[in-house]
Amino acid sequence: MNDLYLWLKAGHVISVIAWMAGIFYLPRLFVYHVEQRDAVPQMIPVLEVMERRLLQAIMTPAMIATWVFGLSIVGMGGVDWGEVWPWIKAISIIGMTIFHMWCGGQRKALAAGTAAATGRSYRLMNEVPTVLMIIIVISVIVRPF
Repeated sequence: MNDLYLWLKAGHVISVIAWMAGIFYLPRLFVYHVEQRDAVPQMIPVLEVMERRLLQAIMTPAMIATWVFGLSIVGMGGVDWGEVWPWIKAISIIGMTIFHMWCGGQRKALAAGTAAATGRSYRLMNEVPTVLMIIIVISVIVRPF
């Protein structure tokens, strides 16, 4: 059982890294998309392909794997729900998942030409996963709560 736990934990960390890499990069692509729409219109189809592939081929599978590995660890009794930190982590992960879905909606809106957000808005939104990641890491490693 201990070996399985370690493999699940390794898979969880690997999938989290892949998910976070994408979730930090996609809003940056949105910034380029919005800011280059008029200046360099020939770049838009390239950005749309990059956005779609990043979301569908990397981020979404990594998010699903993160949830599967994480819930498997929880199912093995690897979390003490009597403490506060797992609840804070869980709420933050739900927030990260909502942000992921928001990114999917923004990608579709950009592709349809209906996105109303500015480059500055996307830059600000890019801070959301950073804050959530900080909360998650501190909750799990330091466990101050």
